[in-house]
Amino acid sequence: MIKYLIKRLARSVITLFIIISIVFILLRLMPIEGYFQNYDKLTKEQIRAGIINMGLDKPVLMQLKNFFIRLLHGDLGVSRIYRANVPITEILSGKIPISLLLGGISLIISLLLGIPLGTLMARSKGKFWDKFGTAFIVFIQAVPAAVYYLFIQVFGHELLGVSMLFHKDNITTWMLPIISLSLGNTAYYAMWLRRYMVDENNKDYVKLAVAKGVPNNKIMIGHVFRNAFVPMIQYIPSSFLNTIVGSIYVESLYSVPGMGGLLVDVVKRQDNTMVQAIVILFACVGIFGLILGDILMTVLDPRISFNKKGGAR
Repeated sequence: MIKYLIKRLARSVITLFIIISIVFILLRLMPIEGYFQNYDKLTKEQIRAGIINMGLDKPVLMQLKNFFIRLLHGDLGVSRIYRANVPITEILSGKIPISLLLGGISLIISLLLGIPLGTLMARSKGKFWDKFGTAFIVFIQAVPAAVYYLFIQVFGHELLGVSMLFHKDNITTWMLPIISLSLGNTAYYAMWLRRYMVDENNKDYVKLAVAKGVPNNKIMIGHVFRNAFVPMIQYIPSSFLNTIVGSIYVESLYSVPGMGGLLVDVVKRQDNTMVQAIVILFACVGIFGLILGDILMTVLDPRISFNKKGGAR
């Protein structure tokens, strides 16, 4: 297992290196205005001096090398437009906790709602809960998220009197963003758990248990649910990234001072160094989620063997 994890980690590092390199090079192809505040008011001499000071006059590969050296020391650079000459790590340190807290709470709610719903759908196949869950899943997947995000915001404000804007110190203003972020994963967990449980329910060991007279509840919970939930484990960490990515629109909609709204803001302002840092951070979260999902899968599924050829995933 250790050998597999080392290989998996090495592949992830290579993937991250490629992503960072591509993002870095693409941003170097963007207009130079993205590296200067009040670009229109600067003279040619000031622009030239700024380019030299930032090392943008050097070959791209040399710039990339210097960037990786700084990155290894935890230096993401400084913001050029969003907050001029302020270290990016300082800006992100106040925004990351808010996004993580919103994402974490919404993920927990998704698990608490999606898993029971998927279980009920599998146990009542073709009945009320199955039809209800199917309608909910189809609605979430068919309707653009931006549409029901707006409906949640408007009706939440009209019916519940909740503010349409986020306030960090007012816990009631957390409700609508969290609900919005949790819907997608709730439908995702319910859909796949139902599918896995239905597949497990048609296997021979379940038919044998039924023939032996084992109670239905014991079969469903002790065997079917347990075996069906193992593949779900792999997707839970990576779904956290989906929540963070989804927060890009939700945080902008509710004016949440987190990472999602920040990315939209710096893209609009063409602050290239900030865009670069946030994309890299999202890539790291995504890759870490995939690694963690693989680790959980290998730990919880005894059928995965690393001693035989083809045993590893």
